[in-house]
Amino acid sequence: MLGTVTDRVVVVAADRERYAALGIPIWEDLVPDAGPLGGIYTALVRAASRTLVVAGDMPFLTPAFMRHLDRAGRDADVAVARTADGRHPLCASYDTACAGVIRQSLERGALAVGDLLAKVRLREIGPDELRPFDPDGTLFFNINTPEDYARGQQLAARRSP
Repeated sequence: MLGTVTDRVVVVAADRERYAALGIPIWEDLVPDAGPLGGIYTALVRAASRTLVVAGDMPFLTPAFMRHLDRAGRDADVAVARTADGRHPLCASYDTACAGVIRQSLERGALAVGDLLAKVRLREIGPDELRPFDPDGTLFFNINTPEDYARGQQLAARRSP
């Protein structure tokens, strides 16, 4: 899906071997054991350009939404969706200007991605703006457990013709 939105798709991971079979570039974390914030940092430093960051467990994201997210971030450091569940910083558009702020957080051991959002120029994409992209409320569904996986399969089956 991301290949229809951007010409470069990479995985940032602590373990390159785990994702080697994907056939796309794998960038090892520049700051080991720094969690998702470290992954975002690696992506920004290595890409050296505005970057769409997407967690690998969100099966219902759409190219239309990802293009909107990319456009929405053009005048901000970060563009992030906000639903009733809160902000989704692992599905966001980040400018390279965030790299320095993230580096400072990493050096202090402050690894919460949400804390970064208070330190940058933020563009929130709220529920009204999200509605056309998420009519069934599954856009940000993510898979963390076997139960989530089973639920995701059910949701996918309902969407298929």
